[in-house]
Amino acid sequence: MNESPSHVHGATDTPLIEATIGAMLERAVQRWPEREALVSVAQGIRWNYAEFGRRVEELALGLAALGLRRGDRVAVWAPNCAEWVLTQFATARAGLIQVNINPAYRLSELEFTLTKVGVKSLIAATAFKSSDNVGMIEALAPEITSSRPGGLKSARLPALQVVAKIGGGPRAGWFDFEDLSTPAIRGDAPVALPRDLSNRDPINIQFTSGTTGLPKGATLSHRNLVNNAYFVGRSTGLREGDRLCVPVPLYHCFGMVMSNLACVIHGATIVYPSAGFDPLEVLKAVQAERCTVLHGVPTMFIAELEHPRFGEFDLTSLRSGIMAGSPCPIEVMRQVVERMHMREVTIAYGMTETSPVSFQSSPDDPLERRVTTVGRIQPHMEAKVIDATGSTVARGAVGELCTRGYAVMLGYWEDAERTSEAIDGEGWMHTGDLATLDADGYCNIAGRAKDMIIRGGENVYPREIEEFLYRHPKIADVAVIGVPDPKYGEEVCAWVRLHAHASSTEEEVREFCRGQIAHYKVPRYVLFVESFPATVTGKVQKYLMRQQMIERLGLEEQRTA
Repeated sequence: MNESPSHVHGATDTPLIEATIGAMLERAVQRWPEREALVSVAQGIRWNYAEFGRRVEELALGLAALGLRRGDRVAVWAPNCAEWVLTQFATARAGLIQVNINPAYRLSELEFTLTKVGVKSLIAATAFKSSDNVGMIEALAPEITSSRPGGLKSARLPALQVVAKIGGGPRAGWFDFEDLSTPAIRGDAPVALPRDLSNRDPINIQFTSGTTGLPKGATLSHRNLVNNAYFVGRSTGLREGDRLCVPVPLYHCFGMVMSNLACVIHGATIVYPSAGFDPLEVLKAVQAERCTVLHGVPTMFIAELEHPRFGEFDLTSLRSGIMAGSPCPIEVMRQVVERMHMREVTIAYGMTETSPVSFQSSPDDPLERRVTTVGRIQPHMEAKVIDATGSTVARGAVGELCTRGYAVMLGYWEDAERTSEAIDGEGWMHTGDLATLDADGYCNIAGRAKDMIIRGGENVYPREIEEFLYRHPKIADVAVIGVPDPKYGEEVCAWVRLHAHASSTEEEVREFCRGQIAHYKVPRYVLFVESFPATVTGKVQKYLMRQQMIERLGLEEQRTA
């Protein structure tokens, strides 16, 4: 093991961009007015940068005309659509703070989010999948239907004044989204947008997954997002004229920052294949739109590769992309390179609280590096790996990854206590992820600290077992957790999803492991499943898996003093 400390600094030869999101869009409109900015396949929309910029400006003026002022919160509750990205850039242009709401949220989650940050205006899809969004909002604020549009006074949501819906017919108390951009809403009085915005201003609130405790609102600035989008795009090899297929959800940083904003900064075209992820629609869009770049979480790439019609599509236009959002299986990465022609695909690692990316591989990295690590530290960022005492460990040793630099959030919205728990007095963001740094600065994520299994005193990292099991020819996807055990404290449990038409047994899986990995890493329990509980962004919810296995096996949670 290398005894040098696990502490790295990113390059600083390229200065940080000190500009707002609005300024970056204005630059794009001036440089590439005729180039396509946005293609929403499902909506039949094609806008060049000049048209996109005009629509953003009209929406920003409309929001200002409604009385929304710098710093007010505007929530967006919708799947991927043109209206979402218009709102993203219009709120930034007007100095408003956009609040991203997960399309999967239900009543209590919606109420918590709107109340926590004092949302003044809500833009919502009428419905999405099984969700009646308008119905849920009216359940929380029944006063809407007896109010004039823009004049809501709700007992339960006192900050909320303006609601607008995307799609559907006329409805009492609601603006239609299209109304917000019309001259009529602005009236005769002149409306001015602020010209003195600072790139240090808060511009976006994104709620963390909330797998433990209530969700936290990570508050991000123009400076956070613009620079992360720029450097992520540069690391991906994103360039003028590229066409980026975006199946990842926009409410998450992957869609909003690494995709939308990166395209605007680098002069590329944003392509939305569908409102929600559909592997067939992704394959169709890549072929029809000749996409050169594709983003996705591992589960999305797996679904695309496994689609029965995969071989029908010409994907040779693809060159690059990003796989991120959750640990990326090595075998899946190899297949993406070989079967999807994404020779320059990169891995990115980060978290919402770091805008989001802090580590990323490069298209110039050897394939082995790109499939076995999350790359090296991003420019103007710093990282270290620490032990339980806070001391920096030696290269190659496992510890908690901490990051510091421009990308670290401003804090959790009105939550100083949890902000101080996450960001220490020296500005280090404690990620909660276990990692190693090698001699060349490449980072490998071993898993979440809370997911580590301690079996009979041995530390077991689930990702190591997962990577090994991905080599099994019958296994399409796998997730490993620890479950309580009276003798060893914890035992290893693997949830396995097989390839279509494949069959296997618990013993076959265990036999595959014997002699190849240490005995204490061989799963005692193997459960064959069709899917894993996961967030919309594809992150497997291992705490739910653990709960289900405890109930299924009749186990008792082991308590420690």
